[in-house]
Parts: sequence; C-alpha cells; structure tokens
Amino acid sequence: MAESKFSEEIKKMDYEPLLAVEKRLIAWSLAIGLALIGVLVWVSHTFFET
Repeated sequence: MAESKFSEEIKKMDYEPLLAVEKRLIAWSLAIGLALIGVLVWVSHTFFET
C-alpha cells in the first residue's frame, strides 16, 4: 500500500534537469573516487607484494 502511494507520487513529479553545479559535484566525486582507488592499488602492489 505504501509502495503504491510512493510510485504515484514519483509519477506526479516534474522532470528537473541537473544543475551545472550538481554535474560538477558528480564529476569531482567520481574523479576523487577513481584517484583513491588508484592510490590504494599502488599502495597494495608496492607495500604488500606476495
């Protein structure tokens, strides 16, 4: 019952495109995440070789 109300409310909502600042925040978050993954891979290969 609650899920049907939720889906109805979602259908009523208007489409809102992302703002430029929101796009920049998403891009920065992805870039920082990928950079940190790269750092972790480098650290694991450098200091924890098997």
